[in-house]
Amino acid sequence: MEGLGRSMLYSSLLFTVILSLMEMYREKLASSEPLTILGGFISSLLFLTLLTLIGNFQESSGNRTGWGAVALAESVALIAAGTVHRVCITTCFLFSAALLYEVDKLSGMASTRSEPKTAKRY
Repeated sequence: MEGLGRSMLYSSLLFTVILSLMEMYREKLASSEPLTILGGFISSLLFLTLLTLIGNFQESSGNRTGWGAVALAESVALIAAGTVHRVCITTCFLFSAALLYEVDKLSGMASTRSEPKTAKRY
């Protein structure tokens, strides 16, 4: 339980720092194409940290994390990306989809390792 609390704290701090820095450098991120794509990637990091925060909160309260947490985290990240540039919304969505795929793959690998292998005895 203590690991979930630390992870929630770190992800909320990271979310706050990333969002603050992204808003501080909004004009710079919107100034050129490569920086606009970088703004979308930074917004997808917001998605990842917020998804971690919501998931840990739900796990600590005894609920299972589902697609509602993904939709909420993605909505917040897309709104934050929209404050920088319209193209950031698209790139944020694409980077977030890739990050979600990788997180799901890592979660699947971790859950198969944690399950004990039972041998069938006849």
